[in-house]
Amino acid sequence: MSSSRILVVEDDRIISQAITDRLKAEGFTLSAAYDGPSAVAAFEQFEPDLVLLDVMLPGFDGLEVCRRIQASRPVPVLMLTARDDESDILTGLAVGADDYLVKPFRMREVVARVRALLRRVERAAELAAGPGGISEVGDLVIDRGARRVMVDGLERHLTPTEFDILALLAKSPGQVVSRERLLAEVWGWSDAGGTRTVDSHVRGLRAKVGAERIRTAHAVGYALEAGQ
Repeated sequence: MSSSRILVVEDDRIISQAITDRLKAEGFTLSAAYDGPSAVAAFEQFEPDLVLLDVMLPGFDGLEVCRRIQASRPVPVLMLTARDDESDILTGLAVGADDYLVKPFRMREVVARVRALLRRVERAAELAAGPGGISEVGDLVIDRGARRVMVDGLERHLTPTEFDILALLAKSPGQVVSRERLLAEVWGWSDAGGTRTVDSHVRGLRAKVGAERIRTAHAVGYALEAGQ
């Protein structure tokens, strides 16, 4: 993991330098871009394993960058945003981001999120190489090996994070999975400070598989239901 290649896309060069310096110190290989067009070009040339992507960029914004790179080759994306606005965050998740950080953030949090995303990719690769398994909950079909989701016979394209949430809920249909457990097993976090992150991803997931399929247990967590 420590040799993974990371592309940092941030137009504030002070922030960009701070991030790249810290991640280099952690053993990662880094490249940087400072606007939308150069980010897309750097993505093709550098072939990163993960992208840290600011939303507000010159040229065209981070959302458009995310759309273009995900269309080229799926890659985990950690969005950086100065706005703690849920609609902006959901838009980022909808175009292919896997996680987000709201500025200002601590560098140790950046490192933790990067490592968690890379671990998730490694786990997904190991699962895809094995026999995997298929879960059916009503007309929802989850193929863990191929990491594919079908709803009423139609494939739905989920981000890696959305897929991992759904796969975990599908292990025990109808039973509530706590936000803390989701954070621990999907994100690899041991504290409960990221529950809003869980809620944001679940909202995006509901939009793709149907809101009626994911029940909220108030102040506890979520359960996967068979739907209508």
